[in-house]
Amino acid sequence: MKVLVIPGLTLPEVSETDIDRIRVAAGAGSEVIVTRQREATKHAGDAEVILGFVPESLFHAAPKLRWVHAIASGVDAFLYPEFVNSKVILTSEKGLVGEHLADHGFGLLLMLTRQLAAADRMGPDSWNHRPELRSEELELTGLTMGIIGFGGTGRAMARRAAAFGMSVRAVDRDPVPLSPEVATVEPVDDLKKLLAGSDVVAVCCPLTVDTSGMLNADTFQHMKPTAFLVNVTRGEVMVEADLITALTSGIIRGAALDVVPREPLPADSELWSLPNVVMTPHTAGASQFRAHRNLERFIANLERLGRQAPLEGIIDKSQGY
Repeated sequence: MKVLVIPGLTLPEVSETDIDRIRVAAGAGSEVIVTRQREATKHAGDAEVILGFVPESLFHAAPKLRWVHAIASGVDAFLYPEFVNSKVILTSEKGLVGEHLADHGFGLLLMLTRQLAAADRMGPDSWNHRPELRSEELELTGLTMGIIGFGGTGRAMARRAAAFGMSVRAVDRDPVPLSPEVATVEPVDDLKKLLAGSDVVAVCCPLTVDTSGMLNADTFQHMKPTAFLVNVTRGEVMVEADLITALTSGIIRGAALDVVPREPLPADSELWSLPNVVMTPHTAGASQFRAHRNLERFIANLERLGRQAPLEGIIDKSQGY
């Protein structure tokens, strides 16, 4: 078996020890090639397994490909027709990234609710604005968080929300398991009800045909004018112009964003200058544990592949998650 390993942003390097472990997991006589993305097609002709990103050009250069393991939780970039319609298995680190995404989401949320961003922007002058800062600060206890998508990230957000004394609601298109924080996972058809009843709306869903542009002029109208939007998964779920209108016209109170519909977000986007918006440049996915967790899943899956056992983290390519 030939295995291509293509490092990237979330897997910047693979140690010699890990390469040896991959070789052992792949079985006797297996070959492991570590290559950069631009050189990958040179090694793809007889590759059966790829760890990394597979664009269309690489897919067409790998006729023997059986399985791809993504080094990203979102796999929308893989879902071009040839790959979706092929028999190649796609797995990812889904379910492994929720903890640090949720940490980041709550960090951004607190920047708004506790006026941390505003005070930081003021610098020393903040001491002259204590009354107005205090008048805008909110406590999360007793508020309701509505979570869109109750997978790994949604569950991690729910745990943190409950720890802050919040009640939690969630919607999902699939009949997912419940959690101690969420007694009922509502169907996605109830999204507008969830928006209307939430003080904080957390986007925790993947980008699919159904979720693209889900948060738009119509759906924003169903949110409370005092509500905050948090998004640390996929920016294209939101319509940028409609979000700006909602933020500037008082339809919603604020937005805490690690992802945006256009990335990198151009400097002339009004989102940069709005006082009720805090943003980070799609960095919520970083964790000192992330690469290790994903490598462990990949190596375990290699062993499963060898004994024809079910793989973990399988993506339904037709659904996109």
